[in-house]
Amino acid sequence: MSESNSHSTDPQTDPDNEAPTGDVLGGEASNTTEKDPDDWVTGDEPMTGAQRSYLDTLARQAGETISADLTKAQASEHIDRLQDATGRGTDS
Repeated sequence: MSESNSHSTDPQTDPDNEAPTGDVLGGEASNTTEKDPDDWVTGDEPMTGAQRSYLDTLARQAGETISADLTKAQASEHIDRLQDATGRGTDS
């Protein structure tokens, strides 16, 4: 490996760079795990198998029927709603 390749030039990991630029992880605590489904890049793709399975369980428990032809974003919104309705997925 040449010496020019042994030094990091990544601004996020470069020890000579005092302040990283761009998006960073960490810092102040915030809820970055929740993003509005309308803002998802893949929100218009078909729901995942895991979403389908969990949504089926929640819908049965709530006594509802839901279309099986949902997007990821739509499925997420139904999951959130049904979790509230059934008491599943709550922190308490």
